[in-house]
Amino acid sequence: MINGIINVYKEKGYTSHDVVAKLRGIFRQKKIGHTGTLDPDAEGVLPVCLGKATKACGLLTEKDKVYEAVLLLGKTTDTQDSSGNVLAEEEVACSGKQAAEAIASFTGQIKQIPPMYSALKVGGKKLCDLARAGVEVEREPRDVTIFSIQIQEISLPRVRMQVHCSKGTYIRTLCHDIGQSLGCGGCMESLVRTRVAGFSLENAYKLAEIEGWVQKARAENPEGALTRESLQGLVEETDYVFLQYPSSSVKPEFSKLLYNGNPLKPEWLTEWDSSYQQSSLRIYDGNQVFAGIYRWDGDRKALRPIQMFLP
Repeated sequence: MINGIINVYKEKGYTSHDVVAKLRGIFRQKKIGHTGTLDPDAEGVLPVCLGKATKACGLLTEKDKVYEAVLLLGKTTDTQDSSGNVLAEEEVACSGKQAAEAIASFTGQIKQIPPMYSALKVGGKKLCDLARAGVEVEREPRDVTIFSIQIQEISLPRVRMQVHCSKGTYIRTLCHDIGQSLGCGGCMESLVRTRVAGFSLENAYKLAEIEGWVQKARAENPEGALTRESLQGLVEETDYVFLQYPSSSVKPEFSKLLYNGNPLKPEWLTEWDSSYQQSSLRIYDGNQVFAGIYRWDGDRKALRPIQMFLP
């Protein structure tokens, strides 16, 4: 079984679930999961976890993300993107300067009402399934953070922009809300995710490229099992996405406690600094095998595991 993370370039027309299904076939293993849904019409970076690395999926969905989007003003749709049914069309009477000022007002912490066409569940049912059945339900506004919006081009009725945002942000809804604030309506015309969790668009691989890479590795070693080492450069080690955290390893005599998932005392580590109390910490065993992410527990005066990645 392959353990690690692949930077997949999700192409238009595929759902995130489609990507996982394709990769299960390519790698011939079931334990694969993605780290955050991209709409079928969107494209770009989709980190996919294999094997033990699937334990990181929940942690990676917490990461902030960067997108390039095209806002189309003057058109409102039921899906909040250009693929939906048109609900209204209005003349775009604002100037480029007014559009830029309206867009700038959406930076910082804002509230968004999740769109009906989304995978969120209400009462155990996906909103998108309810929407397709013609049912609309009330949704609670949610706090999200727009760290920055950089306008790359204004050619009304279109605005091309780069958005750096927190988890849970709907760029479709951001485009819709900007259009509403300008009084002409708006929707998202295109979306590319360019960065998430240390993975960038420049180093992402399309499914056909991944399949070719795997086929080549199998052809070069027909009798051997496929390994992460045979796919060097394609599959990153699990700890790759946590390199922003400091690291330490456990002294050999305390390895068993590490393998059992016990809280760790500072004196059991080969390195310790008081600053580690302010951050998550990557912990390795005596052989420098990545064991898990730990965080300081002031009450217990020890590091407790947040997520273990050992077998």
